[in-house]
Amino acid sequence: GQILVGDQGQSKISRVFMEKVNGEYQGAAWDFRSGFQSGVLRMAWGKALEGAPDAPGSCYVLVPAPRGKPPYLFDFMFEGGKFSRIDVRTDAVAAPGGGALGMSADDIVGRYPGAQAMPHKYVEGARTLRVKDSAGGNGALVFETDARGIVVAWRIGVPPQVDYVEGCG
Repeated sequence: GQILVGDQGQSKISRVFMEKVNGEYQGAAWDFRSGFQSGVLRMAWGKALEGAPDAPGSCYVLVPAPRGKPPYLFDFMFEGGKFSRIDVRTDAVAAPGGGALGMSADDIVGRYPGAQAMPHKYVEGARTLRVKDSAGGNGALVFETDARGIVVAWRIGVPPQVDYVEGCG
């Protein structure tokens, strides 16, 4: 028989064919659809996501349905036709390495040696803590604190999108 297999890493769906010949399974896979902007993420998330680009290649976010009002607990950013970052504003999900909402900026710096702290662009007294990919990749993990130094959001993705303070705004 044939099945369709989603590949989140390459944003494509492959058609896979398998059959049993002389007691041995054999088969092949063909690219069925590729170049997805958000379809594979929607499939991987497993629940309804809302959002769409205003124009091809523009920056936009997908959020779990029903959309409701911002700030969203999660949003997935796309720009230039590629998934570029995820924003998290809930303590139900910890960042890679264990950082989470409600932690102090000092806790984050202790947990992520080398985290770069800088003043928040808009909130007086608040900070942004940026952690480079420890494996040497291009990605970054960014924590935002309030004026008391408590983490209120985190995001992970690739530059320059991970550094957009306004999201797609």
